[in-house]
Amino acid sequence: MNTVRIDKWLWAARFFKTRALAARACELGRIQSNKQPAKPAREVHVGDLLEIRTEGADFQVEVLMLSAMRGPAPVAQTLYRETEASRESRQKLKEERKALRNYSPAPAGRPSKRDRRKIFQFRGERDG
Repeated sequence: MNTVRIDKWLWAARFFKTRALAARACELGRIQSNKQPAKPAREVHVGDLLEIRTEGADFQVEVLMLSAMRGPAPVAQTLYRETEASRESRQKLKEERKALRNYSPAPAGRPSKRDRRKIFQFRGERDG
């Protein structure tokens, strides 16, 4: 096997849950192969550099092996190697999200009547 469709490979490498989601990401321009926008039917070769933008993070990976079948996660991780810059940027983004979450925790529940009165007073609003 010398080539595989990019949507199949992304699905097999577990970047997307379904092939349809992988194809949709290609159509939306979220996948680039060697700095070129990739359509779902584009062929992937060993050594290609892929830039993948998902909801969770952005990845830059080098294709090490090809597979058209989805297997277990440990096997899927052997299909590619993530670049060091990509790994560092994802780690930095993760730490920023964690710090932001610790900075302003969400309230435990709805404000009490007393809390609502304080909020109205602070805003300069009248009850009612």
